[in-house]
Amino acid sequence: MPVEPATSSPSLQLVVGLGNPGSRYAETRHNVGFMALERLAAATGVTFRHQGKLHGLLADLGQGDRRLRLLMPQTFMNESGRSIRAALGWFSLEPAQLLVLVDDMDLPLGRLRLRASGSAGGHNGLRSTISHLGSQDFPRLRIGIGAPADTPAERRARTLGHVLGRFSPAEQPCLEDVLSEVEAGIGLIQRLGLERAGNRLNSFQPQHPPA
Repeated sequence: MPVEPATSSPSLQLVVGLGNPGSRYAETRHNVGFMALERLAAATGVTFRHQGKLHGLLADLGQGDRRLRLLMPQTFMNESGRSIRAALGWFSLEPAQLLVLVDDMDLPLGRLRLRASGSAGGHNGLRSTISHLGSQDFPRLRIGIGAPADTPAERRARTLGHVLGRFSPAEQPCLEDVLSEVEAGIGLIQRLGLERAGNRLNSFQPQHPPA
């Protein structure tokens, strides 16, 4: 039987990928949110344009009730919330109509976690978003990038180089699986809502596990 769309939760209207602007940071682990939006835009033939009032790059998908806006803040990671707050205000949207795509060192590469709310978990982009929105009640899809080390001390010492480093050639097949699933997951959230989309996304297993 066909699956009926969920109607109990607000519709997804804005997807924000977190990252740092500029070629220096392109394709780094910290920019996996940007990478997911760039993939989605390329697949649908839309282009990003700079919107000064939103402090970011914006692309539009679809029309009417199916319209979806894609935003890449150009404020650097620790000021991401300024761009997100501006976009919600400009488009008269509620935080529940938002989805933030964010990298997560606490998840291994190949794993995803969709949540309707939650703390920053040490992530500067989420911390900024929570600060500017005055709430942690907004959906986010955490995209695993793996940790740089096992021990806390070594992890702290290597965090910056890890998040600003690029994925290795051996990791690329797994990364492609992940980005493809994120693209599909955004469509699922639009059609089915967070809870039902999360059943798939949170149990995702890549076809090409990381080496």
